[in-house]
Formats: sequence, structure tokens, C-alpha cells
Amino acid sequence: MTTSVEAQAASTHSGKALSLNISSGGMLVLMEQVPDVNQVLKVYVPTPLTVVETPTLAEVRWVRRIPFWQGTGTGPYLVGLKFMF
Repeated sequence: MTTSVEAQAASTHSGKALSLNISSGGMLVLMEQVPDVNQVLKVYVPTPLTVVETPTLAEVRWVRRIPFWQGTGTGPYLVGLKFMF
């Protein structure tokens, strides 16, 4: 669902996230990997009227680890994204 669109020298990752809430200004997603605050991501937002996903850019505004996670690793993260366009 997300791909880093920073400088060409930066590594590019892709993965999936679960959208928990969406508005005209941004969205809340659940991610397994922790993105950097202020990182710009290419997000493919599903639309209800078509089968196609619309790509847009979003900036990571905040990241919070799920506090009750008891699995292996650091756990999933709640990520607040702000749409840039």
C-alpha cells in the first residue's frame, strides 16, 4: 500500500497497511513497519465506486506503537498520514 518516494539514493520499500479511518485531509493506518515522521509515502487509496485504487502522496505526521502488543518483534504501529494534494 505504501512506497517511499524520497530521494533516489534512499531505499524503496513496499508493503500493505490497514486503513482504519479516512477523511479528506488524511488517514489513520495500521502498519507492521515503522515509518519515519515527515516521510512521504505513495499511498494507493481504494475508491468505493471503482475497482481501481487511486495513488496519492501522504506525509507521516505521527507514529504510535500499539501498547498492548505481546507478539514477537516491536509490534504493529498506528500511523497518522496527511494527504499532500
